[in-house]
Amino acid sequence: MGKYHELAEKIVKNVGGQENINSLTHCITRLRFKLKDESQANDDVLKNMDGVVTVMKSGGQYQVVIGNHVPAVYEEVVSIAGLSGEREEEASSGNLFDRLIDILSGCFQPFLGALAAAGMVKGLNALLVFLKLYTATSGTYTMLNGIGDAIFYFMPVILGYTAAKKFRLHPMVGIVIGAALCYPTIQGSALQTAFETTAGAGAAAPYNLFGLPAYDTFIGIPWVGANYTSSVVPIIFIIAFAAQVQKVFKRIIPEVVQTFLVPFFVLLIALPIGFLVIGPIVSMLTDLLSAGFTALMSFSPALYGLILGFFWQVLVIFGLHWSVVPLAIMQVTQEGSSQVLTGSFAASFAQTAVVLAMFFKLKDKKLKALCPPAIISGIFGVTEPAIYGITLPKKWPFIYSMIGGAVGGLYLMINNVTAYTMGGLGIFGVLNFINGDDASGMIQSFIAIAIAAVVGFGLTFFFWKDNTVEEEVIIDKTTIKKENITSPVKGRVLSLKNAEDPAFANGALGNGVVIEPTEGKVVAPFDGTIVTLFPTKHALGLISDNGTELLIHIGIDTVQLEGEGFEAFVKQGDRVKKGQTLVTFDLEGIKKAGFSTQIPIVVTNTADYLDILEVGSNEVSTSDDLLTALI
Repeated sequence: MGKYHELAEKIVKNVGGQENINSLTHCITRLRFKLKDESQANDDVLKNMDGVVTVMKSGGQYQVVIGNHVPAVYEEVVSIAGLSGEREEEASSGNLFDRLIDILSGCFQPFLGALAAAGMVKGLNALLVFLKLYTATSGTYTMLNGIGDAIFYFMPVILGYTAAKKFRLHPMVGIVIGAALCYPTIQGSALQTAFETTAGAGAAAPYNLFGLPAYDTFIGIPWVGANYTSSVVPIIFIIAFAAQVQKVFKRIIPEVVQTFLVPFFVLLIALPIGFLVIGPIVSMLTDLLSAGFTALMSFSPALYGLILGFFWQVLVIFGLHWSVVPLAIMQVTQEGSSQVLTGSFAASFAQTAVVLAMFFKLKDKKLKALCPPAIISGIFGVTEPAIYGITLPKKWPFIYSMIGGAVGGLYLMINNVTAYTMGGLGIFGVLNFINGDDASGMIQSFIAIAIAAVVGFGLTFFFWKDNTVEEEVIIDKTTIKKENITSPVKGRVLSLKNAEDPAFANGALGNGVVIEPTEGKVVAPFDGTIVTLFPTKHALGLISDNGTELLIHIGIDTVQLEGEGFEAFVKQGDRVKKGQTLVTFDLEGIKKAGFSTQIPIVVTNTADYLDILEVGSNEVSTSDDLLTALI
C-alpha cells in the first residue's frame, strides 16, 4: 500500500465515487477530474482534507489541488478507482471557451514534464557554450542539442498521441499522423526545392491558394506546401477531424476487420484533407494570431509586460493560461524565439517572496509551517501551494504578488528580453533566455527576479498586517454581539442538509435552514437592502444594516418557470424594512409544475461570523426568529 493510498481513497469517495468519474489527468500540482455530476462531489470536505490544498472548477474540469506529490496520488487514485489511460470521456460540457481550454490543457499537460526537461537541456547546452567549455561546432554540443531539440522538432508526433487520447482516436493512429506531418519530402520547403530543381531556381509557383504558393498537386488538386515539423496547432485540428472519420468507419465496418481497416481509411482520408485543406488554413490563422501578438507587443512592450505580469497568476488559477502557452511553444519551435510569455516569468518569484515575508509576520503556527515548503516549490516554479494555501486566502498578499509580477514583467519587456527555448520552470527558466554565446537575457531575467521579489516582499512586509491575534481577542471577550434573523416565510423548518439542491445541502453557499412553505409570501427578515433580485423573481439576496448577507431561494429549479407565478414588490437596490412584503408566489402552481417548493435560506457570508445558530423551532411564522448570527 502506497504512502498516499489513504488520501487517494478519501479523494475518490468525495468526488462522488468511482462511478462518478469519467476520466482523470493531472498536471504538476492538480488532479483534473471530468465528473459525470460535479454536484456529487463534496467540496468542503475536500478543501479541508489534510493533503489537499483546495478545489477549483474550471474548463469543465473538477480540479483537486494537491501539490508537488500529485503524480504519486494520481497513481493511487487510478488504481483505487479502476481507471485506465484508455478510458473514454464524455463530451466536454460548458461553453465554447471552456471546451477550448479543456482541449488545449488535455493535449499539453501529459508531456509538460518532458518539455521542461528538454528545455533545460537546451538551456544548459547554451550556458556551457557561453562559459566556453566547448564550442557550438563540437560533438558534445551536437549531441546535447539533439537531445534537447528532439521534442520540439517532432512536436506533431507528441501532440498526435496526446490529442488522439483527448479526441478518442486510436493513439497509435495519432502518432502515425504526427509522423506523416514530419516526413521530410512533404514539407513545404522540400516541395519548393523539388519544383525549382526542374523549373529553375526562383521560378514562380504554378498554383496559389489562400494567398499561399502550391508547388505540386494531389490527384490534380493543388497542394499548398507548409512546414509542419515543430508545428503545434495543425496537428490538433487534423486529429480532431480524424477522430470523426474513425467514428464513422467504426459504425460501418464489421468488427472482425476494424483493427486494420478503420486506421486504413482514417489515414487515407484524414491526412490528404489535412495536407490539402486543414493544415494550410490553420497555419495561416496561427500566423495571423502570432502576428497579432507581435503587433500588440510592438505597440507597447511595457504595457504588455505590465498587464501579463499582473494577471498571470490569476490566469493560472482559472487555467486560462492555456490560451497563451501553445502560441509561445509554436513561436519558439518555428521561429526560434518568443516574447509571448516573457512578461509572466517573474510572477512566480513575486509570489514566493510574498510567502517569505508572510513567514516573518504570521502568528498562526499551522499556516506558518506551510511557508517553507511553499517557498522551496515556488523557487522551482510550482506556486499552487503558495497561492491556494497561503496568499489567496489572505487576499492582500496575493494582490501584492500580482503587483510584484507586474513590475517584473514591465522590466523584462522594456529590456526586450526574449526566450529561445521553452520548458525551464522557476529558477531553471533563466536558461530559456540564453541565445548562443549571448547571456544578456539571462542576466536581465535575474534582475527581473530580484525586482519582482523585492516589490512583493516589501509590500507584504511593510503593509500587510496579520489580524489573527486581534481576532482571537475578540473571540475571548465575554460580550459576543449577535444579529437575529426572523423568518421571511411561514412554514415548516428543516435542517439545511435536507435541501433537495446539493449546492445548498453541502453548505457550499453558506449556513442556514430550509423551509417548506405553507404560504406564498416572502417578507424582509431584517432592515436592509435588496442586493440581488433575479429576473425570474425566484431568488433574491439581501444585506442587513449590520452586514449580514442572506440568500432566499424560492423552490428548487424554479428558474425554469421563467418568472411565471412570481410577483416582486421590490427591485434591486431598494431599502426595505423588517416584515415588508418582497415577493409573492403561486405555491400550488409550483407544485403542479412538478417543482419542489422548498425554500433554502442561507447566510452567504457565513465565514464572517463565529457561528450561525438555528433557533430550533419546527414551525415558524414571518415574525418568529429563525437564525442567529454570532459576530
